[in-house]
Amino acid sequence: MLENELMLIGYARVSTAEQNLTLQTDALNRTGCERIFEDHASGAKTDRAGLSEALKFARAGDTLVVWKLDRLGRSLPHLIETVKQLQKDGIGFRSVQESIDTTSPAGKLFFHMVGALAEFERDIIRERTNAGLASARARGRFGGRPRALDPKKAQMARALYDGGKSNVRDICMTLGISKATLYRHLNANAP
Repeated sequence: MLENELMLIGYARVSTAEQNLTLQTDALNRTGCERIFEDHASGAKTDRAGLSEALKFARAGDTLVVWKLDRLGRSLPHLIETVKQLQKDGIGFRSVQESIDTTSPAGKLFFHMVGALAEFERDIIRERTNAGLASARARGRFGGRPRALDPKKAQMARALYDGGKSNVRDICMTLGISKATLYRHLNANAP
């Protein structure tokens, strides 16, 4: 291969060491990939050495090829961000199974439509979540962990502590709270 020729760079990933990459690497070889990088890691893992090496190796004009879209991204938003970064770096992207090729106008259009749908889905979820939180607040409900010391227990904790007859350990055991909770309450409500 000449120094200035552009190349197809393959990336294959399986989730566990027991799984086999042969299906993917065979497909990538048939596609014409001259170099294939591999990972044996869950898609959820952020640190994938093979993908990092492939991205460092690729130059502007090269094309990163995967067997299926889910081999590249941890999630749809991660996949879209990765492909956007590839485009920014002048690197094409191709998925064999889904017949997506961002080096062609139709492939770019399809990928942008997928990206727009993913963004739309995130916005809908955010809207629903905010509406649910607002509805709960309107009914007097607030998110988060329940307080360990309700007003009655808080009053009892203060009385036991100020009375001087109980030590901190006994107060905590009696009320079923931690020392940190007791001290946080005492410091926040210091006379």
